[in-house]
Amino acid sequence: MWLNPEEVLLKNALKLWVTVRSNDFFLLQKRRGHGESTNRITGLLVGALDTVLDSNARVTPFRILLQIPGSQISWVIASGATIEEVNEHWGWLVHNLLHSLSVFENKEDAVRFVKGKVKGLIAEEVQGRQAAQEEEPEKFREVLLKFELHFSLPASEKLVTYYSCCCWKGRVPRQGFLYLSVNHMAFYSFLLGKEVKLVIPWADVTRLERVSTSLMTEAIRVTTRKRQREFSMFLNLEEAFGVMGQLADITLRRLLDSEGLELDRVLQQTARITKRILEEQAIREYVLALFRLPRSEKLYEVASCSVWTPHSRSHTAGTLYTTDSYLCFSSREEGSCTLLIPLSEVLSIEKAESTSPLPNPVIVSMRTKKAFQLIDLQERDELVESMNSRLRSLQWKHSVFRTRRDSRRSVTSPTPYYTFYYDTGLSDEEEVEEQVLRNTVNSEALMTAFHQSQPGHNGNKSMEPVKERLWEDHFTEFGRGVHMFRTEKIQKLVAMGIPESLRGELWMTFSDACSELESHQGYYASLVQKSMGHSNLATDEIERDLHRSLPDHPAFQNPTGIAALRRVLTAYAHRNPKIGYCQSMNILASVLLLYAKEEEAFWLLVAVCERMLPDYFNRRVIGAQVDQSVFEELIKERLPELAEQVLDLSTLSSVSLSWFLTLFLSVLPFQSAVCVVDCFFFQGIKAIFQLGLAVLDANAAQLSACTDDGQALLILTSFLDQVGNEESDRVPSTPPPPAVENSSGEADVPTVRHINITELINEALGKFRDLTVRQIERLRCLHRIRVLQSHEDTIKENTLRLLSTDVSISPEDLSDLYDLFKTEHFVTLYWGGSSSAAAAEAASWQHSDPGHSFVERQYRLDRPQFKSLYGLLAPWPSGSSQHTDTLANRTFILLAQDRDNLVTFKEFASWLDTLYCGELNEKIRLLYRLHIPPALTESEDEPSLRSPLLSTNRPLYVNKETPGPDSGEEVTDYQEQLKQMLQDLAKEKEKDVDKPLPLMNQREFIQFCKTLYSMFHGDPEENDLFQAIATVTSLVLQIGEAGHREHAKACEEKAAGPSPPSDGALAADDEWTVSYAQILASLLTEQALVSFFEKPADLSAKIAQAKQNQYQQRASLLTLQGGTR
Repeated sequence: MWLNPEEVLLKNALKLWVTVRSNDFFLLQKRRGHGESTNRITGLLVGALDTVLDSNARVTPFRILLQIPGSQISWVIASGATIEEVNEHWGWLVHNLLHSLSVFENKEDAVRFVKGKVKGLIAEEVQGRQAAQEEEPEKFREVLLKFELHFSLPASEKLVTYYSCCCWKGRVPRQGFLYLSVNHMAFYSFLLGKEVKLVIPWADVTRLERVSTSLMTEAIRVTTRKRQREFSMFLNLEEAFGVMGQLADITLRRLLDSEGLELDRVLQQTARITKRILEEQAIREYVLALFRLPRSEKLYEVASCSVWTPHSRSHTAGTLYTTDSYLCFSSREEGSCTLLIPLSEVLSIEKAESTSPLPNPVIVSMRTKKAFQLIDLQERDELVESMNSRLRSLQWKHSVFRTRRDSRRSVTSPTPYYTFYYDTGLSDEEEVEEQVLRNTVNSEALMTAFHQSQPGHNGNKSMEPVKERLWEDHFTEFGRGVHMFRTEKIQKLVAMGIPESLRGELWMTFSDACSELESHQGYYASLVQKSMGHSNLATDEIERDLHRSLPDHPAFQNPTGIAALRRVLTAYAHRNPKIGYCQSMNILASVLLLYAKEEEAFWLLVAVCERMLPDYFNRRVIGAQVDQSVFEELIKERLPELAEQVLDLSTLSSVSLSWFLTLFLSVLPFQSAVCVVDCFFFQGIKAIFQLGLAVLDANAAQLSACTDDGQALLILTSFLDQVGNEESDRVPSTPPPPAVENSSGEADVPTVRHINITELINEALGKFRDLTVRQIERLRCLHRIRVLQSHEDTIKENTLRLLSTDVSISPEDLSDLYDLFKTEHFVTLYWGGSSSAAAAEAASWQHSDPGHSFVERQYRLDRPQFKSLYGLLAPWPSGSSQHTDTLANRTFILLAQDRDNLVTFKEFASWLDTLYCGELNEKIRLLYRLHIPPALTESEDEPSLRSPLLSTNRPLYVNKETPGPDSGEEVTDYQEQLKQMLQDLAKEKEKDVDKPLPLMNQREFIQFCKTLYSMFHGDPEENDLFQAIATVTSLVLQIGEAGHREHAKACEEKAAGPSPPSDGALAADDEWTVSYAQILASLLTEQALVSFFEKPADLSAKIAQAKQNQYQQRASLLTLQGGTR
């Protein structure tokens, strides 16, 4: 174990210890006489001396010393009871520290560095031991206090864990602690009088990777858009890297993808995230992927055990995973033997008598009169009780649903399942056919009625009986149904191609869609009825693609097949509006309908879209792009020679996108592609990765010689076109494409020989069998970060490109403003969960607003967020903080008139463009608008800005007799009319800057002047500006008075006429007002004011200052708010 460095004299140590290994800085020593059977007296003597002279030796016979070269003083830093234990510590020191110590010119500094590192490792070990005993150990509380002290983040920023490590600054390592919280990673170091403090939001991380350099044997590299950071010398680098990847992935899924990738509910509640939760979540994700379980399944127990496997006549060791509805078993070698037991099929779970050959046995009895035996279960009693509790709950639920279903059946038609066909605008003959289809029971797969006549198809039929016999033999030995033993032997049968008579059944079995079907009887029929006649974007896209789905197959040249495909796709779009309908779903659903009954095809589609290919079928096909990125990395790892020759692997990964989206259905001959689908249902996405690598491996030589993307595409297309099955090998389905010659006359793409799909699949399984689901899930976690950030960069580029033509702000400043705007949005999501912006953001994706573009809906700020940025970026000081808040509030109201109290980045950038790059008249116009409605409201907090300031004369020119009490009409409430006017005004977008502005009354003008006075505070020309504004104020007041007198005289003359206006009209007209043009003209008379407004403001400097202060300002405010609640 690691020890706090304790000083010892080397010459005394040499009398009692023997040096086993040494280098410039470390010594590995063994106690003299330890383990020497021929010299027992020496051992006893040294043992006695050790007891008196050296307390450490009483416990451990091995130790490691830290020494300064040439010095007699050393420090004990580690000890061990066995040579294996101390060798592990020695290896860590040599592997992680020895190379790094060479950069220190002063050897004493190197020793201090090692001491600090060892103390950090000890603290980390203590954390691990205490965390195993209690949820929040005292040591963790101390670390949490340091985290809050060093980084001044709000208390709601939950710390998850911490690690002792080094952060490299050039060639110099800085020893410190890495703190991992739910939203940030932070590093702190204080060494040799120098402090290093870093805070990196997970939302800024674009890449996480493990690297090795000449100085660092192994390190974690964290890449953001600005720079890279390397962290090394972890006690457990694997664990730290995994936790960092999880936290970055969770944060980006929660923040960047507002559409919402599949994210567990626990992880959406950041206050509940702990290191233990992350560990459990990693196991859960692996189990869901390995067994392709529903995303809603919760993992309960993970226990080592052995299962009796009759086919091998022995017990197979592995791990048992229990969830809400399943018992899952996987052998130690992934894929060697797996077992999936739905609890709905279980009759009982009982303990059996324990014997020496069968310790702690448990018997799981099935409804099919089959039983499974599990042994070597630790804590068997608690485990069985927990499983039985869930079993009883599930059985009760099924009995209740079964009773309800039976009662419904008693009053409805006894026909178990009907299909429906609908269309619009049918002729009389078509209507008759439609009525026949509507009332026809469609309980068979389409392949039973529609056979595709192809060359070689008769050969396929001749092999069907052989395959069926092989499968029947397999069922006899390994079982039939979802709970069959799935071994490597079944992989060979699947690679041969499942016989058509069993294909639908086995697809349902492998995906466990049959359990969903059994537990949701009648669900599909009800979905079809509910979705009939509805028209929306999804149904329009479905209608467009119906006749593009396997158009050469006779089943989809017939109204029956088209109707079934329409029902399945429409029902799924109705079930899952979040996905709705995506391209390639039509191809997949068509193949499912060929081999499975219609309702079964629906549940197979559910399994593929929601479990087997998560996040594939959404608006941005994030899941498919993540797997493309993973595939690119697998090419580098598994096909390094090809990766060296093909520098841009994105070409190959983009070509393979259709392989993943359509499971090779769009690129392979039909019979061969169906064999790939067989493998996919048995192995999941791993089968597609393996087959994709095999295809590239088979064409590696030709791909390496490619000179352009088109040539690579042609090579792969030609190869895949010639992939057939055993029987169709005799007669190729399509003639081989001719070779393409280049200008030199040499063939770039030679004629490809005919390839057998079974051989290709077996080759993929053989060469890449070591590719596991666990590896794929880890890579997905890391590459999802890159894909989401790539989407984020694209969104930013599109936003800035659209705005660059509308504003005069430089591209660099506009980019920085976008980052500030986005960060402000994120900060509230970090620490202010009740933000209206956060709620509106989620609502904008649930209910897409067709009136606003995606860019407009991406990030928006609510009032507190905008006011925070206003304080950071406003170019003019506003005197008191109360007045600053008032102006920020008015500006927000002005900008957010038609956005449901949210400001878009476009509006935000346009506002700043006016302040920093606008002409004088544009700036004055903006200030003018801030002091009249709608920016000026009755609800302002400043007492002097209450309702008396509102100019009721502007919207209420109403020459109408006031109704009497007996007239039967209600008295008009002018305040209500004013509010309605403001609402109507808020619906209009002022696109024309020259649109006439309403007049300003006297009280509003006084407030306008007050704002001008506050803007000049602290300016070098403050005195001249105050005199200038006093002159302008006097001039405008005189203009207003003159206009008021002229207006009053006109009213008097009008009142003397034959039809005097009502009292309300007189009151409305009797008001002091000035116009925007009058105020602007008055301001232009004072050069000091003109110079002030025309003086350029440095936006870049303001942005740089805002970047430094944004986090501190928001964090301090939120901390203060949290303390006052």
